[in-house]
Amino acid sequence: MIEIRKTLSWIICTVFLVAVVSCSGSDSPSDDEGEQVEQPDPIDEGPNDDYPLSDQTNIGQWTLNTDISDEFDGTVLDESKWLIQGRNGEYKSNFKGRPPSQFSTDNVRLEDGKLKLETRWEPDYNFSPATHPNTGEEYKNITTAAVIAKKDFLYGYMEVKCKAADAEVTSSFWATGNNTEFDFFEMFGDHRQPGKEWRDRELWWSIHDWTSAGQGRTTYTEHHDLGFRVANAFHVYGFEWDANGVKIFLDGELFKFVSKATINAYDDVANSNGGNGANENFVVTKPIFLWFDQETFPWHGVPDSKSDLELNSPNDKNDDGIVDFEIEYLRVWQKS
Repeated sequence: MIEIRKTLSWIICTVFLVAVVSCSGSDSPSDDEGEQVEQPDPIDEGPNDDYPLSDQTNIGQWTLNTDISDEFDGTVLDESKWLIQGRNGEYKSNFKGRPPSQFSTDNVRLEDGKLKLETRWEPDYNFSPATHPNTGEEYKNITTAAVIAKKDFLYGYMEVKCKAADAEVTSSFWATGNNTEFDFFEMFGDHRQPGKEWRDRELWWSIHDWTSAGQGRTTYTEHHDLGFRVANAFHVYGFEWDANGVKIFLDGELFKFVSKATINAYDDVANSNGGNGANENFVVTKPIFLWFDQETFPWHGVPDSKSDLELNSPNDKNDDGIVDFEIEYLRVWQKS
């Protein structure tokens, strides 16, 4: 009986060992399979461009306005969407540039998937007119550029990825329409005047009333130190504008909300040299046209030579007399 039990145990062990060897052999790679290749980590595809960077799950039910939005990925600017200020003698708001600079239709190009507005040191340019018709200030030395959307809209979310020009000129995103002006930002890339050096980190936004009562005066304005030079790198600036006020987003994060009530309570007479008086300050309640442009602000300093204009340009681009305001995209969403 003991011998039978030993024999059965031997048989069971043998069958078990054969099964183990067989299984392990079937899991081993054959000679022609080679070594196992480690799978790469999933690729980070980045944000979903179908929705605002600040609302990637589209809680707001946004719909892209393709008539105004632009990825600037062509070879030339789509002039069915944009007016290049001065093209065929057309100047919106009769604005030819802030002296001493003047807008030139030659200072707009698309390159590397970006809209690039140029400020040029161009003393031989045929400035026309030679002086500002109202102030008598001379246009000289510097040409800039402006483009204006050909279609207007009322309320929505505007998102711009851009880098300001690194020079004593503005890089601006703003709007006009129905006797109003809405300045989303007017960035001055390089401040050198004593006490103003921090302003190369500034987001300055404003509202203006251009009715006969307002005469273009400021009805609301804010200045913010962003904590980084606006000309150093690309950032995403978002502006949600509706009947209740304005939300400002920075790289997808809420930076500031200003309600209509706050704007209307602003003492524009004391703070803005007249402002809108007893009328409401939140005047941006009708359709507007979007602008990108560059201007000179003499009260902040003006380049006085080509080398001065290009003081901060990289070594391979510091002798062409050109400094760029670069816009990677403009996306305008509205409520569906």
